[in-house]
Amino acid sequence: MEHFDLKGCLDSVYGQYPEAERKPVIGITGNYAEGEARLSERYYKAVAAAGGVPVIIPPLADKDAVINTLDGVDGLLLTGGGDVNPLWVGEEPSPRLHAINRERDKAELMTVCLAYNRQMPILGICRGIQVLASALDGEVEQDIDEGLAAGRIGLGSGGGGQLPSVKHSQDADRSEPTHTVEITKYSTLYALYYKERMAVNSMHHQAVRSCGRRFNVSATAPDGVIEAIESAEFKPIMGVQWHPEWLGDDGLPLFRWLVGEAQTFMHAKKIHRRRLILDTHCDTPMFFPQGIHFDRRDPRILVDLHKMADGRQDAVIMAAYLPQPKSGEAFADKVEPGIDSPKAYADHIFDTLEGIIRDNESYIGKAVSPAELYENKHAGYRSIMFGIENGLALEHDLANVDHFAGRGVVYITLCHNGDNDICDSARGSATHGGVSEFGAEVIGEMNRLGVMVDMSHASEKSFYDALDISTQPIVCSHSNCKALCDVPRNITDDQMRALAAKGGVMHVTLYHGFLRNDEQEATVLDAIAHLEHAARVMGIEHVGIGTDFDGDGGIRGFADSSEMINFTMNLLRRHYREEDIARIWGGNWLRVMAEVQGK
Repeated sequence: MEHFDLKGCLDSVYGQYPEAERKPVIGITGNYAEGEARLSERYYKAVAAAGGVPVIIPPLADKDAVINTLDGVDGLLLTGGGDVNPLWVGEEPSPRLHAINRERDKAELMTVCLAYNRQMPILGICRGIQVLASALDGEVEQDIDEGLAAGRIGLGSGGGGQLPSVKHSQDADRSEPTHTVEITKYSTLYALYYKERMAVNSMHHQAVRSCGRRFNVSATAPDGVIEAIESAEFKPIMGVQWHPEWLGDDGLPLFRWLVGEAQTFMHAKKIHRRRLILDTHCDTPMFFPQGIHFDRRDPRILVDLHKMADGRQDAVIMAAYLPQPKSGEAFADKVEPGIDSPKAYADHIFDTLEGIIRDNESYIGKAVSPAELYENKHAGYRSIMFGIENGLALEHDLANVDHFAGRGVVYITLCHNGDNDICDSARGSATHGGVSEFGAEVIGEMNRLGVMVDMSHASEKSFYDALDISTQPIVCSHSNCKALCDVPRNITDDQMRALAAKGGVMHVTLYHGFLRNDEQEATVLDAIAHLEHAARVMGIEHVGIGTDFDGDGGIRGFADSSEMINFTMNLLRRHYREEDIARIWGGNWLRVMAEVQGK
């Protein structure tokens, strides 16, 4: 009778605390046929064997159901099944198309897009790899034989109507491998198996024709048909064309990979829930003249409420950027019509920001101090802080420091790309030989009023002058390491040491030209390299992130605010401690802000 002992089962649950180990929850998409949601036991048993907790996601294309489900899972498994209807991607169906289902297609395509935006780990199997491609800018071939004959996919057919060299839909037992795949060396898939060739089973009618810009191909069949893809954006997303759930121990590494990445995602979510996540510099106000929508997922901007929520970002310092006129130019010619002065332009930006905050007061609030940031987070609000990029806004009047402090400005970047009346720029002409006499008065007034002195964009002499003049620590809200990218805008190791010695902080930025000055594309790995170099020179207590989003910042793997948590996952994979991640994500900055503000 031990099999029917409910009390014994409950005693085993409540005989210890906690009742169970917290394991990552993996949502598994269910198949759909004859009005029933179905799922082979192979999928959920493989997830459990890999250390995850499986839950079935029914094919319900209801946004509330999808979003609430995604909020409760840590990873996503897309299962096999019928074809994806090409009408979803604007193609007419082939006569060979079969077993399509609009309910399942709509639910899964919607789920993948939302999970992708949330940086959730995803593994697609067979149909699942095709759903990934369809949802994320790839292309799917409706019928493999047709595509091979036409030369649209594969390498073996030559477009001459030849039969494929591989049978992609086997009639052997599903646990029997029927062809091999060649695995791309140094791919994630290769790291799981340490093989350049392995045997797989094959039960598919459609295939990925093109993986698109978001993926790299990581395995192909002998005829060139794509058999595996993985993220090209340093995200935990992978798709395979075969069915690992039928391959026993040979299939388990893929499920262990998904569960392991879901564990990292679960850890990252916990950190973002417990710690304040702050970006110290973005230029989204530059896009206000385009009529952007901060409460929508607006493709024209890199920071909005949806992207902040997806990336689990708590706060951002939005800068009123003032372009520096060149000799003979008027400031009014460089900004919106009807605004004739730098001060008026900065005020206009802050008026617009305050309007955005009022319009979204249920979700976001203004903050001017660390305490207000934490209060907003605990109350469930995101925060916007105000900054000024270019002291030109002061219009050579010390009273305007007080004016902008009263508006809630927390820092002023003393100059931009050109000398002004305060100091020389890194891209200037050494007009003053550093900080001017007026600039010294400005720094003193900022110290008195609790406004942070930001020396990003300043010349090296201006930087050292400001360190000497300021009675408070100074900051570099968005700067990188000259040792790794030798451009005038970046900071030397000696500058970093001097900054740290005075208690200041330097926040790494995501502008590609400050990360690399060669022909190669900058990625999130370059940002991490600059962060780690700065931490080695200054100490982990003096570094952070200032993205420069919407001011040309944004790189592959850290392209907008939704990818904040992806950066955290990359740090966790490098074994950063939670305390250090919290320092990077604003803890160091807020320490300086509190000191400058005397709070």
